[in-house]
Amino acid sequence: MNEKSIEKTTILETLKPYDINCVNKNLDSAMRDFRRKIIVLDDDPTGVQTVHDIYVYTDWSKESIRQGFDDDKAMFFILTNSRGFTGEETQRMHAEIAENIAEVSQATGKDFLIVSRSDSTLRGHYPIETLILKDRIEELTGKKVDGEIIMPFFVEGGRYTIDNVHYVADGNTLVPAASTEFAADRTFGYASSDLREWVEEKTGGKYSKESVTCITLDELRSLDYAGIRQKLDRITGFNKVVVNAVEYADVKVFVTALIKVLEKKNFLFRTAAALPRVIGQVHEKGLLTREELVNTTNKNGGFIIVGSHVKKTTRQLERLKELDSISFIEFNCFLVVDDQALEQELERVIQLANENIKKGKTVAVYTRRERLDVNSGNKEDDLRLAVKISEAVTTIASSITVRPNFIIAKGGITSSDVGTKALEVKKALVLGQILPGIPVWMTGAESRFPNMPYVIFPGNVGSETALRDAVEIMQIN
Repeated sequence: MNEKSIEKTTILETLKPYDINCVNKNLDSAMRDFRRKIIVLDDDPTGVQTVHDIYVYTDWSKESIRQGFDDDKAMFFILTNSRGFTGEETQRMHAEIAENIAEVSQATGKDFLIVSRSDSTLRGHYPIETLILKDRIEELTGKKVDGEIIMPFFVEGGRYTIDNVHYVADGNTLVPAASTEFAADRTFGYASSDLREWVEEKTGGKYSKESVTCITLDELRSLDYAGIRQKLDRITGFNKVVVNAVEYADVKVFVTALIKVLEKKNFLFRTAAALPRVIGQVHEKGLLTREELVNTTNKNGGFIIVGSHVKKTTRQLERLKELDSISFIEFNCFLVVDDQALEQELERVIQLANENIKKGKTVAVYTRRERLDVNSGNKEDDLRLAVKISEAVTTIASSITVRPNFIIAKGGITSSDVGTKALEVKKALVLGQILPGIPVWMTGAESRFPNMPYVIFPGNVGSETALRDAVEIMQIN
């Protein structure tokens, strides 16, 4: 394995440019007769970071899935939050989801396509999730799932796949994903940036790197639709297809070729957030404006909660602390190992937060920046500890009794638990993005704070000033 950092500008300048009008015309033509309902299973709530005017459901009941099928939109999201679950829990969840989708599909007479949206830095329960979906769908529908499309490209977060190697941008430098902090994740770590080797690593050799089919940038930029279709036509046995991409036009060309193949073959998708936007036919939209987001009649302060521990979040928090208009409260999350001490700490944080919000002061509650490790040697013990900390953070959010002017949650598990458990959201409308890759929900009428903008801020996205920038947009004073 010889994976080195490369210069983004140098690489992108060598690529053949697109006739974007031709690309868009071909995509529109291909999608014209596509009728499958697209269902995106989102393993944390950040997956809506490329779409707008799309509904997201926070459960996978047959009632919610039926609403998604009946809606006139081409696509809907189901928030699973499976990245916060154990492997056994996520297997049960995905089996149930597949069963409910199959039942609703049969009742409505509408076919479907499932996208398993996961982290653009390759963390998550792979290959468990898509394997369970495949097995249950085949069993319940009698339809063979021929292959799996793997596309972690996500330009808004600086994630590129070039020559089958997946990169994370650091300024103008593209760093192989396996050389970043994300690959050292305690639960979902990995050693390979080459996605062929990553597949072999994650599947324990069941799918060898030699068995992986790759769609190259040269094929995409030559508009070789026929050649790409031929590759996809040959896929059987749930073999894997890695798609290289550095811009949305690459995704559009691939989807154009794919749609024709879907007339006779079935695929599951393990992707980041770019592919859902393209295949869901979500048109481009600018960033949300202050006027679209800010409620000037509510004079209470906003509420920010920071749970993510990645280095990027810590740097963003330090830049946020430059604002004098915010009251900062550190939550000592290490006290989760002592129930009595934890209860006292929660009471302290909750009281301070409520008092300040009521006074019109925006509050930022953040967990200690050090990690609390179990050091048991069992990855799922670390995951359980992370979940326990997240539950404590959720308790803080659910105990805010004063309606804030806005809520921002930082981190995948944090934003999921705050949205579903603290705010009790069942169905939300994705308004769009406040900054690139940073989505905003409008909470539903059933939630604890109806019709409130809820900013879902991924832990691994944004510049060092992005959190501060978002807060400055949202604040009324």
